[in-house]
Amino acid sequence: MLSYPAFALLKDNLPDTEIHALVQGYTHPMAELCSSIDKVVIDPGKDSGLRGIRQLAHQLKQESYDAVITLFSMTHVGLAVAMAGIPYRLAPATKIAQIFYNHRLKQRRSLSEKPEYIYNRDLAEFYLNNTGIKPIKYSETPFLSFDQSIIASLREQFYQQHKISTNKKLVFIHPGSGGSANNLSVQQYAELAMSLEKRDEWQLIISAGPGETEQAEQLAALTGDLAPIVYISTEGLKSFSQHLAFADLFISGSTGPLHIAGALDRATAAFYPNRRSSTPLRWQTLSADHHRLEFSPPQEADESDMQSIDIKSVAEAISHQLL
Repeated sequence: MLSYPAFALLKDNLPDTEIHALVQGYTHPMAELCSSIDKVVIDPGKDSGLRGIRQLAHQLKQESYDAVITLFSMTHVGLAVAMAGIPYRLAPATKIAQIFYNHRLKQRRSLSEKPEYIYNRDLAEFYLNNTGIKPIKYSETPFLSFDQSIIASLREQFYQQHKISTNKKLVFIHPGSGGSANNLSVQQYAELAMSLEKRDEWQLIISAGPGETEQAEQLAALTGDLAPIVYISTEGLKSFSQHLAFADLFISGSTGPLHIAGALDRATAAFYPNRRSSTPLRWQTLSADHHRLEFSPPQEADESDMQSIDIKSVAEAISHQLL
């Protein structure tokens, strides 16, 4: 999701250029939803071995690409694009994979001095500068959108199905993290939900993806006074994203669904550890500034101690700024 701005920058400044995205299989639905991507190519993955690399190189060579921009360096991809003979090959100047590229940009992402999406966009900008594109045009949020009539219809169906008063806002809490980052406990999310103000003005929706049903149901049991609705995503990432498109607020840890909500420019409140590699700045959502809040353990606490976050203060900030 944090590569969307890079694709948008390329398409906005090179409108007649065909842009293909090489992605891992589980993310291809989101690549297909990106309006700046013309075709999606599936990466066989590093575990596919030399045979997989050769097949990928053959596939890439058949397309006769003029350039490749690698946002995240992986050795098997670097070897494949070099074997494919792509003339212009750009990647971050990190990791051993950089030896397969003839253009490199030093970024030092490990310092986490910029949001990840800007590191990605910087590579696209570097390419545009190399090809003489000036001045460069920049896109603004939202980077992901759907036909508004479809979203309005889906929202109406959702309200009717769950007997929600149409004047209520929808507050989504997604307690699962897919193991991608430290997160609040189910108990903390329950405390947060129960502490949010303006109860009469919003409806709690607890969302969950595959394998996260148990957490969602545990949270629902702890927030019974709020009469929460549990929404289990069973129809794929596109359908899930369309549901997030009508969320008035999305609350979660630093995980994929959070960044989908951010790309849609929904209001987001997110929780991050204080590790340098996982900071709120580094993994900032694509939401506009006034649609985004971030919370981490205090400086004096252990960087990964999510229990040290003051939930009452968090609830007050969310209530006053996003509800």
